[in-house]
Amino acid sequence: MRKIVVIAHDIRSTHNVGSLLRTAEGLGVEKVYLTGYTPYPLHDKDARLPHLANKIHQQIQKTALGAEKSQKWEQSENIEAVIASLKQEGYAIAALEQAQGAISLPEYQPPDKIAILLGTEVEGLDTELLALCSSALEIPMFGQKESFNVVQAAAMCIYHCKFIN
Repeated sequence: MRKIVVIAHDIRSTHNVGSLLRTAEGLGVEKVYLTGYTPYPLHDKDARLPHLANKIHQQIQKTALGAEKSQKWEQSENIEAVIASLKQEGYAIAALEQAQGAISLPEYQPPDKIAILLGTEVEGLDTELLALCSSALEIPMFGQKESFNVVQAAAMCIYHCKFIN
């Protein structure tokens, strides 16, 4: 079975984080890395001010519905270190981004170990991060909108990578 991890970088919405954790848990993602300023649930060695950490945790819980406890996750401000570590473990890093040269998701043949990199809800990933990826994946759009919500896009990509032969 293919190993999939997700890197959620600079996601601003606590509700998106909760939904992503729930989606990842439901689709069998090995681990979710919450990097940059992405909000994260409470943990044992939390250094944030308690009232802020609790408020953020409660907002994440609204959409995670317990997945914040059952889905493995890790918080790191240093995305470059996370990517370097995953590459060392043999993961291909695939950005889910509308970028020049991106592969249409239905045409993508995922490797045995893949890390799916998600960027900010509005701006997406910057060129420096895209340069660290082995590929960029794009979901074809058929309506008038130019993009999907970050979690819906992640769900489509995870599902494709999990079940494509």
